[in-house]
Amino acid sequence: MDKIRNSSLLKMISYILIPILVAILGFSVFHLAFLNEYGDIGKETEYIQSEQFANNYFYSITNQIAQCEKDRKGYSSNYIEIEESNGNVYYYCDARQNTNYYMGIPAYMNYIIIHKETKKMYTNIKSNDYQKEMENMRNNKLYWNLVEGKIETNLEYLNPENIKYNYNYVYQMSNEEENGIKDYDVYTSYDNSNMNIYTAYGIRQAVYEYMLKNRNQPIHRIIISTLGLVAIAVYLFWAIGHKEGTEEIDLNSIDKIPYEIVAMSCLIIISIFLSVLVSIGEAINYMILFVEIICYFVCYAACAIMGVTTIKRIKAKQFWRSFLTYKIIQWCWDKTKKLLDTMKQKATGSKKIFWYYIFFLVMSVLIMSLFRGGIAILLLGAFWIGSYYQIKKYGIEQDKIKNALKNIYEGKTDIRLNEEELTGVLKEMAIYVNDIAGGFRNAIQENLKSERLKTELITNVSHDIKTPLTSIINYVDLLKKEEIPNEKIKEYIEILNQKSQRLKKLTEDLVEASKVSSGNVKLEIEEIDIKELLNQTIGEFKDKFENKKLKIEMRMPESPSKIKADNRYMYRVIENLFSNITKYALDGSRVYIDIKENNQLISICIKNISKDKLNISSDELMQRFVRGDKSRYTEGSGLGLSIAKSLTQLQGGKFDITIDGDLFRVDMEWKKS
Repeated sequence: MDKIRNSSLLKMISYILIPILVAILGFSVFHLAFLNEYGDIGKETEYIQSEQFANNYFYSITNQIAQCEKDRKGYSSNYIEIEESNGNVYYYCDARQNTNYYMGIPAYMNYIIIHKETKKMYTNIKSNDYQKEMENMRNNKLYWNLVEGKIETNLEYLNPENIKYNYNYVYQMSNEEENGIKDYDVYTSYDNSNMNIYTAYGIRQAVYEYMLKNRNQPIHRIIISTLGLVAIAVYLFWAIGHKEGTEEIDLNSIDKIPYEIVAMSCLIIISIFLSVLVSIGEAINYMILFVEIICYFVCYAACAIMGVTTIKRIKAKQFWRSFLTYKIIQWCWDKTKKLLDTMKQKATGSKKIFWYYIFFLVMSVLIMSLFRGGIAILLLGAFWIGSYYQIKKYGIEQDKIKNALKNIYEGKTDIRLNEEELTGVLKEMAIYVNDIAGGFRNAIQENLKSERLKTELITNVSHDIKTPLTSIINYVDLLKKEEIPNEKIKEYIEILNQKSQRLKKLTEDLVEASKVSSGNVKLEIEEIDIKELLNQTIGEFKDKFENKKLKIEMRMPESPSKIKADNRYMYRVIENLFSNITKYALDGSRVYIDIKENNQLISICIKNISKDKLNISSDELMQRFVRGDKSRYTEGSGLGLSIAKSLTQLQGGKFDITIDGDLFRVDMEWKKS
């Protein structure tokens, strides 16, 4: 693809094909217009009976009458006065010496034109009996006479029925001020037996016959040439500017000239050669055709240069920047902006508002005083819209800073304002906000790093303790199996067993708390019935509840309450809560367990009365190694609630603790499965 895009040969072929295809397309459109113009051309067997010929023929007649008028009024003309021996005087013009005279038609047309009032006779025939010549004209293949306002002819389109649709005839007959055909008797005949095919008439006849013979070709040519032009345009737009060996758009010396200069030069060249084409008019011969072809290709070359440089500048993203006007405006804007920025930096906020207001008033007054009417309204409206835009832009910049501060307040530290988009005081504020956000971010990162180090330390220490602790537990078990007569020693062994088991539980909780806090827990999420899991766990804790004389009061929906969670870790959450109840609940009190379904949520509420005074906040109670009595003389590690909360949150739930006097309450919430 790169070879095709970078091929100079393909581009050159495309440039050559474009004017050819455009010429074919233009000729085909002209062909269609020609066929449409002359209606039912299928009935016309030869050119001399066509509407086109009739129009040209009648125009030749009116042109000869115009020449007669010039001669009669003493203006220059082509007529020569001839006086015969019998005293007859007539005016002769040998049009046959100029075979290309007006479309070539007069070269084969005989005429005798007589002014009604002066009886002056104008002709291109030499004869001894002009009366006989007038009568013989009716015997020619084609003739057209106007005698005493009556038309005699065998030309279909110039007969009395059809000529009333001829604009030139209607104009000549209705114009009272200008002397024209109505003031003459006209006798004309036409004979093309010796027609020269190299005359304008011959060319037109050849074109006419070609149009008739190939009436089905223009549609095909239009389709093919249009498709070809579209394909070439797509290829050139893709390929222009690319050169082998470089990925960048190749810009030459023309592409570096300001665009207005290139465009103006090309337009001047096009207008000059188009004016040449217009001045040629309808005159036809092979030399004129050659000149027209040259003008066409020169105009194409100018269009091609402008088109190629335009595409290159667009693809190089330098189109607007290549304008000389843009460079001037940009220079003025940079200087003005620099001056304004300097003023903004030195002025306080209140002074800026004051000067903005003064500037607004002064400009409004100047516009109204210098301009009048609609222009003043347009300029004033544009100035007010621009002022509104600047005020709105200032408000948007303030909102950016406000939103950034709000995000920092909510704990989001990945905030950074683009200082280059702001100006003046707001730019300074953006710098301060970025510094504050960066400081918070660094502090949080340091805090997270510290927490991570603590977690790693706890995990490592817990693992190091497990090995000697396992040995202690094993040896205690061995001592318990021995027959020791001393009861005091047995009591010591039992204390060792209790403390070692407690230490084992503590190390296990430490390891689990470390995993949970670091997120190093592999969850197997599935659909579970939380009501069934609660009943199962209550059954396992039945003996402990009975020992503490705790009465369980449950309120649950009859239907299953299903959530998506890890069954193993959900059991651990409930187990930690029930274990906390058996340790710290008031003996003989009630424990309330409620399950509620609300919209798409399932909530669990567990409440009990503490046996000790809860002299601690719920936030402190959630911290590690903290128990409600703040003592180290009861069983438990102080990690149960922290682990329960972390596991609940990892599974997408919510976990909250509320303390009201001696009332201890836990609320958990999940989305329904």
